[in-house]
Amino acid sequence: MAGDITTIARPYAEAAFERAKETGQVEAWSDALGRLAAVTGDPQMVALIANPNVSRETIRDITLEVCGEDLPEEVTNLLRLLADNARLAAVPEIARLFEVSRSADEGMRHVFVRSAFEIDEAQRAALATALSSRLGGQVEVTVETDSTLIGGLEIRAGDLVIDDTVRGKIDRLANALQF
Repeated sequence: MAGDITTIARPYAEAAFERAKETGQVEAWSDALGRLAAVTGDPQMVALIANPNVSRETIRDITLEVCGEDLPEEVTNLLRLLADNARLAAVPEIARLFEVSRSADEGMRHVFVRSAFEIDEAQRAALATALSSRLGGQVEVTVETDSTLIGGLEIRAGDLVIDDTVRGKIDRLANALQF
């Protein structure tokens, strides 16, 4: 499901970022998308958005009312488009991808690392240095500990995925053994 929402959100996020850059309104778009993401990501709104008995127009109007009158006009237009196409559930992912584009444009890459064990600051710094060298720019590393990986690391930077976990190796072996 997460991959599906990213696939849906990516073109909207890319278009929004390009428009924000064209108009010199990156900060305003970022703030507005952050507010929209907070509203549409709220558990009560998530339930409302998923409810087939509530019209898209009603959900759009509630979202606009909660976000306030000061949303930039083009962001309001994006919200209307998303509501009309039943894509409001993608707003938090659109906002996240917008920020990824913004960071990349500023020369920063976000790297997500899952590790089977805790990573101390020295290891995190060494990992950041190695990733910075490999990716050719500054990196911001977020680390999550996940014992289900059994051992190793999984590194995600945009579309790049490096899976050097024991769980990943077991999964690849299981796939290779299937006929």
